[in-house]
Amino acid sequence: MATINKNFKKLAGNYLFSEIAKRTKVFSEENPGVEILRLGIGNTTQPLPPTIIKGLLHGVKKLADVKTYTGYGDEQGDMRLREALSDRYKKLAVDIEPLEIFISDGAKPDSANIQSIFAADSVVAVADPVYPVYVDSNILADKKKIVYMPCTQGNGFIPSPPKTKVDLVYLCSPNNPTGAVMRRAQLKAFVDYANKFKAVIIFDAAYCEYIYDKSLPKSIYQIAGSQSCAIEINSFSKWAGFTGVRLGWTVVPTDLVLDGTKKGEVNALWNRRQTTMFNGASNIAQEGGLTVLSKNGQRECQKVIDYYMGNARIIRTSLIKMGFEVFGGENAPYLWLKIPHGFTSWGFFDKLLHQAHVVGTPGSGFGQNGEGYLRLSAFGHRENIKKALNSIKKNLKP
Repeated sequence: MATINKNFKKLAGNYLFSEIAKRTKVFSEENPGVEILRLGIGNTTQPLPPTIIKGLLHGVKKLADVKTYTGYGDEQGDMRLREALSDRYKKLAVDIEPLEIFISDGAKPDSANIQSIFAADSVVAVADPVYPVYVDSNILADKKKIVYMPCTQGNGFIPSPPKTKVDLVYLCSPNNPTGAVMRRAQLKAFVDYANKFKAVIIFDAAYCEYIYDKSLPKSIYQIAGSQSCAIEINSFSKWAGFTGVRLGWTVVPTDLVLDGTKKGEVNALWNRRQTTMFNGASNIAQEGGLTVLSKNGQRECQKVIDYYMGNARIIRTSLIKMGFEVFGGENAPYLWLKIPHGFTSWGFFDKLLHQAHVVGTPGSGFGQNGEGYLRLSAFGHRENIKKALNSIKKNLKP
């Protein structure tokens, strides 16, 4: 008789967002006509810029002509796009070859799929609080031990390298959910750790285009020694609004060597995985990705990023004026609101919903160290964000 993967039963379930939806629905049913104002959305809301639309349409039109029609593409991605991304890294003073870049359908799938090239008995380290896919994908991959690296107000929500030896380390900078960004010295400490213990860093850089401070690294490969110990995952989703278009990439350097492998072998393993289990990203999406990397595309996408970061400044400034303690929102689209004394994350969620009709994301849903915080997002329409902040100021009682 067939049996299920029992690791699914080890997952906590989609408790966080289903519980948010449940409580919001109950409130709406009890208060018909009351407008719900959302500050917790992690999805982009602004339309795609004109240049990117032209690129996507170009991809569609190519499929309508027998002379330009394309079926399956290379599983590793269109070489034009891989070369364009290689050029992007060069602008960061980083030398990444096109063959080290693998185009995907987004950072989240790759964050989970990358598990397939590592041993099941690998010890994994993740930040706490953490983006849930890192933990859940490791549980499903039957990883027996997960080490949590505390991210608290005391350490600026930036983890320190584990005190014991681990095999895999997940880092996300700018961070979801806290909005914290790692400095060069902080990243260097992890690179030194990984090289010392022959560990691998899985670095999620999906929000790197929101970094305004030029002293902060946008790629782990800006840190010396990282190409021998790090895999970088990135995405067009939050940079170019491709949350529904689906396009990302993963860098597996040929210099990355694991126990029992030779130079280039880990790169070849990921290539084998992709050619076995993935038929490549959408041809249409990749045409759009090429235009994102064009001069006009980058200029137009930057305007959208500026819009979201303008939202972040409004949220941050307004809440601080109201007396709240707020972190993030300066080089990231997420803000980490410290909840007033006497409330749990869910308790304050309910208070905000019932008194101000505003929905955030309870920090406890991201891990033990998320308790006492609320994640807010700049991914919204400006008028709705201002309306939500005005409602908090006017209606939230002490």
